[in-house]
Amino acid sequence: AAAAPAPAPAAAAPAGGEQVTSPMPGTILDVKVSQGASVKKGDVLMILEAMKMENEIMCPCDGKVASINAAKGAAVESGTLLCVIQ
Repeated sequence: AAAAPAPAPAAAAPAGGEQVTSPMPGTILDVKVSQGASVKKGDVLMILEAMKMENEIMCPCDGKVASINAAKGAAVESGTLLCVIQ
């Protein structure tokens, strides 16, 4: 059996933050927030294109953007860390 690919290293994410990961493979079309920005639950963080459809990546909680781990134009896999909210 083939081994599953290892998840992205958690060391890149600030400790204690809410990690936002990609729900599916695709391409980041737009990053709607910047590091340090205050966000509310339900805010659009990024636009992910997958299978010719644009998917909004929503903020899971209120907080501040601690880190942005994906750039516009980046190809991401399912489970890739996109950003961290603290």
